[in-house]
Amino acid sequence: MSHHNPEPASAGDSTSLVPTPGAARKTRVVVLFGGRSGEHGISVATAGGVMGAIDRTKYEVVPVGITPNGQWVIAADEPERWAITDGKAAEVPAAAAEVVLPLTVGDSALRVLEPGQAPSALADVDVVFPLLHGPYGEDGTVQGLLELADARYVGSGVLASAVGMDKHFMKMVLAGHGLPIGPYAVIKPGDWDKRRDVVLQTIEPLGLPLFVKPARAGSSLGVSRVDSLDELDAAVAEARRHDPKVIVEAGIVGREIECAVLGGRGGERPRASLPGEIVVTDETKNGFYDYEAKYFDEAAVQLTCPADLPDHVIKEVQEIAVRTFEAVGAEGLSRVDVFVTADDQVIVNEINTMPGFTPFSMYPRMWAASGVPYPELIDELIQLALERPTGLR
Repeated sequence: MSHHNPEPASAGDSTSLVPTPGAARKTRVVVLFGGRSGEHGISVATAGGVMGAIDRTKYEVVPVGITPNGQWVIAADEPERWAITDGKAAEVPAAAAEVVLPLTVGDSALRVLEPGQAPSALADVDVVFPLLHGPYGEDGTVQGLLELADARYVGSGVLASAVGMDKHFMKMVLAGHGLPIGPYAVIKPGDWDKRRDVVLQTIEPLGLPLFVKPARAGSSLGVSRVDSLDELDAAVAEARRHDPKVIVEAGIVGREIECAVLGGRGGERPRASLPGEIVVTDETKNGFYDYEAKYFDEAAVQLTCPADLPDHVIKEVQEIAVRTFEAVGAEGLSRVDVFVTADDQVIVNEINTMPGFTPFSMYPRMWAASGVPYPELIDELIQLALERPTGLR
């Protein structure tokens, strides 16, 4: 988007463009959050964290929420309003006025449409920070919309976002780059109902336990652990509530290690943080790091950063995390989750191209442990987005 200096807009008032005489205008950042996926509430909490920590002396924030029905609205610039409180996530409320993105190259003005009114300019925008998790946001759909608008935005582009969201294609790409992945099978829409015996032939060699997951959901939504094939039917039904395509993974015995990756500046290689470890305690209801444990059940997990690993294993985790980031063509940020086995093998579980980003999430915590505090991390991600060209790259 363009970088000329229009008058700054007040995010609280959709129609006001208040001039600031003689002041150099700050970089204007749209914080985009909410969305239509099952992870709406986590996206909202992430946005609250970012809004609370972003450097207001450098950046002017324009919060734009997407309701669960997909309406784009001006949202309140009130970080505390969007936090998880009493175990409940907030939701973006519907509004009469809708926000419209520009779709013409060279036009960077967000506009507000109110019923019966002419469209009014909200603000010229420099960069969009799409803090969306799950389908309709993290999967390349919103990235495609921003590409059509020739907008600069934080994070991965269309293809990397789509590959990172679809665990089936993610594994194919990682395997194609020679990265270590675990055994898996895919249940395509229709196969479970029409060709179940064939599907079972691909699943049975994986052994037990199995992890049954929606192919394109995050935050461990719809994931089940299966300790007997009798439980497979219910697990597949649960996964299909979130996605018609299901992935079945062999259980891997190993420590769950995560590593945060940050894009390189000026053509340098991506950077890897110190790894962190998730230790699931006996208190978890389902015996693994699921959606409840991730966001609402603090007793269920211990997050340790940096992970207690030998130096050579830390280096291996970091190198595999960077190679995974490069394999899918990620940009900006990603969190790479791996297993480290008893004999120090590192096996990639998945890459997450828009990881949870609340101050308590593993991604910022791993960078904080590596010497990059949360506000600096936000600044670095925005600078990476401003540095890269729009269009094909």
